[in-house]
Amino acid sequence: MSAPTARTAEPGSASGPSPRPPEGAPASSRAREIEGYRGLAALSTVIFHVWQQYFRYDAGGSHPPVDNPFVGAAISLEVIDLFFVMSAYLLTLTYARAAIDGGSIRPARVFLFRRAIRIVPLYFLAVLVVWATRNPTLPGNWLDLVEHLTFTHVFDREQIFFTIGPTWSLSLEMMFYLALVALGPLAVRACRPLRQRSTRVAVCAAGCLLLFVGPLVWIAVAHYAFGVPHTSWPVYFGPQARFGGFAAGMGLAVLMVGLGERGRMRTGSAWALRAAVLVSLYLLSLLSAPENALFTFFHPLASLLWVLLLFSTIHVRKQGQWHRALRARWLTYIGLISYSLFIWHEPIMLQLYKSGLLPTGQAGYPLATAIVLAVAVPAAMASYWVIEYPSSLLGKLKDKTGKPREFYPEPAR
Repeated sequence: MSAPTARTAEPGSASGPSPRPPEGAPASSRAREIEGYRGLAALSTVIFHVWQQYFRYDAGGSHPPVDNPFVGAAISLEVIDLFFVMSAYLLTLTYARAAIDGGSIRPARVFLFRRAIRIVPLYFLAVLVVWATRNPTLPGNWLDLVEHLTFTHVFDREQIFFTIGPTWSLSLEMMFYLALVALGPLAVRACRPLRQRSTRVAVCAAGCLLLFVGPLVWIAVAHYAFGVPHTSWPVYFGPQARFGGFAAGMGLAVLMVGLGERGRMRTGSAWALRAAVLVSLYLLSLLSAPENALFTFFHPLASLLWVLLLFSTIHVRKQGQWHRALRARWLTYIGLISYSLFIWHEPIMLQLYKSGLLPTGQAGYPLATAIVLAVAVPAAMASYWVIEYPSSLLGKLKDKTGKPREFYPEPAR
């Protein structure tokens, strides 16, 4: 799955801090609903990975821990694309506003510095700790370590899921950041000579569509023309196949900026769209089977559905129960610590299993899920306050232009 990006916290009540708005969020909104979605996705990811841990394989095939396909479809619904869509949406908003309505954008060095201090410190520490525990004698699997520290393990078919399995998605996150700082300014420059706002919107939307279609073509050619199986991980997990999720999020940012205050959904229409999206996501999970069309194009289709769900949440005339539920303090707090939860939950699960602290039989899956969450959530809380939050303060080292901040300026004469 994709890493939930780190947050900085602001002082709150005794019951806990309130998360700051995600980077790139509209100035008039704290975007707490996005943080709620992030919390739900993080919890879903933990439940899904425990589900994977309790699969059993024998001569008769694979056996899920819950022998009910309808329940299994809900538990095994992958939310990786929701993380990609949210990340791309939030980070593309500034570029979309600059391209469509004018304005400034951050220098690439500032953007990349801010993303690096959010992602790299915790990631490097976790990789080094987990790798060291699994390679007690040197040189160990040095190639695995190098690939993880350079975010290139997504291209290694054998070791893509080594050390910390879910961090393959961080490779794509980092590549998206590099792509955004290259393509964003190009879009801004391309749109400046265009007089009509509608034309600027169309140009940006066309670019997002092109970025979305490219991976679709890649997947279709790989699967149908060359018969590449889904277990060829770099083929279907690499940026050439998974960038569609980011492109969908970029398209949502362009749509939101293009619409402005126009076209906000009524309460009834928003609820109907949300229901349709959730049913479609469930059916997509239920009907997907290895190598069928829904399985092959699962992630592009899921990305579009997540875009619709976010749109029905963000672009509404009136907020109601849906928004209040997403703004629940416990849920937004999970969103706040979701990056740490994403990083640590799999190593914690595997260590608990290895130590005999989790049930061994498939019937123990529900209890195992509860145990993993009971350990991983407090660990993520500690990780956030001890590692993530202090790391975020490094952002104060540079000013808005990317230059070192002058903490002790000389007094004016």
